[in-house]
Amino acid sequence: MKNDKKPQVRFKGFNDDWEQRKVSETAEIAAGGTPSTSVSEYWEPKEVPWLSSGEVHKKYVTYTDDMISKLGLSNSSAKMIKENSILIALAGQGKTRGTVAINRISLSTNQSIAAMTFNDDIIPEFVFSNLENRYDEIRAMSSGDGSRGGLNKQLVGNIVIPYTIIEEQRKIGAYFENLDNLITLHQRKCDKLQKIKKSMLEKMFPQNGMKKPEIRFKGFNDDWEQRKLSDVADVRDGTHASPKYISEGHPLVTSKNVKDGFVNYDDIQYISDEDFDEINKRSKVDVNDVLIGMIGTIGNIALIRKEPDFAIKNVALIKDAKKINYLYIYHFLQSNSTIKQLTNSMDGGTQKFIALGNIRNLDIDIPSDQEQAKLGQYFESLDNLITLHQRKLEKLKYIKKSMLENMFV
Repeated sequence: MKNDKKPQVRFKGFNDDWEQRKVSETAEIAAGGTPSTSVSEYWEPKEVPWLSSGEVHKKYVTYTDDMISKLGLSNSSAKMIKENSILIALAGQGKTRGTVAINRISLSTNQSIAAMTFNDDIIPEFVFSNLENRYDEIRAMSSGDGSRGGLNKQLVGNIVIPYTIIEEQRKIGAYFENLDNLITLHQRKCDKLQKIKKSMLEKMFPQNGMKKPEIRFKGFNDDWEQRKLSDVADVRDGTHASPKYISEGHPLVTSKNVKDGFVNYDDIQYISDEDFDEINKRSKVDVNDVLIGMIGTIGNIALIRKEPDFAIKNVALIKDAKKINYLYIYHFLQSNSTIKQLTNSMDGGTQKFIALGNIRNLDIDIPSDQEQAKLGQYFESLDNLITLHQRKLEKLKYIKKSMLENMFV
C-alpha cells in the first residue's frame, strides 16, 4: 500500500516521513497591482520589470514583456517581489489561472498574480515542482466559474504543500529544474529546425510563378517545368459511404487522422474485413503513397512509410506512379505554393472541404530527376532530425510526469 507520508521514489539516504504545511504558515503572500494607464509617467521611463498573469506560463521568469516607472510603482498597489518567489496566476484568459512560475529577477506584478515568498527552510524549486503538477487541483479551488477570476490570496494561503528536510527539498528541486532545462533545450531545437524547414520550403521551391527557386544545390541551373498533379500521379479519394463501425478490425483513416507527416491512430474507428476489402477496390493505400486531408483542417499530409493495414474516407490518395520522386512530391505538397492553392480552393461554411478535382489540378513545379532526389532527401533528413528531437522531448516529458507522481506525497 502507498504510504502517504513518504514518496515512492526518493534519493538515497532519505527515509524520514514527510509533513504537510499550509502555504500561509510558511510564506508571505502578496498580490500586485496595475498603475493607471491614463498616466503616461507611470509607464515611462521603463525602469521596473512588471509581470502580467499571462506571462506566468514562462515558468522560470527571467524577463517581462512590460515595465513600469518607479513613479508608477509608488503610485499603485504593485509591489516589488524578491527573486525566487513562487508566482501563481489568480486570474487570466483561457488556462492561465492556476499556472505557477519562479521569478529569477526582482520584479513587480499585476493584481492577478499572488507571489509566495517562502521561509528559509523551504526551497522554492521544490514547491514550484509540486504546485506545477497540481494545476487541475489548484484551478478547482477557484471561487468562480468564469474564464477570469476565482483564486485569491486566502485560497492560495490554504494550499497544503509537502515538507521534508531542506537537503531533500534541494535535491528534488534541482532534479526537476534540470529536467525542465533539458525539455526546454529539445523544444528549442525542434522549434529551430521547424523554422529552418519553413524557410527552406519557401526558398528551395519556385514562388509566385517563377521557373527557378531562390536556393538550389550546386550544379543545377535549368528551369523547372509546371504540370498538374494528375499528370504525374494517380490521385484518388477514399470511400464516400458510411461503413458500420465495430470494436475491432481494420482502422478507417479520415482527415482527422492525417497529421504532421504520419497517420495518427489516437482517435480512430474500425471496420470489418468486408468493408475494408470493398473500400480498397478503389483506393488501396501502399507504401510511398501520400495522403491529404480533404475535410476540416485542409492540407494535413502523411507519407506512408510502411505497409498499411487501413482504409481511407474523406482523404485524398496520391499514389506513387513512378513518374515523380515520391519524397519530392511529398515535400513539395508542404510548400507555400501548394498551401496557397489548397486554401484558395476550399469550399464550405464552418466545415471546410476541398474537392478531389481541385487536388488533381494542383500546379506542381518539377525539376530534373536528380534534383528531385536531392530535394526529397534533404527535406526527409530535416524531418528525421525534427522527429528525433520530438521523440526525445516526449520521452523527457513522460519521465517528468512519472517522477512528479512518484517523488511527492
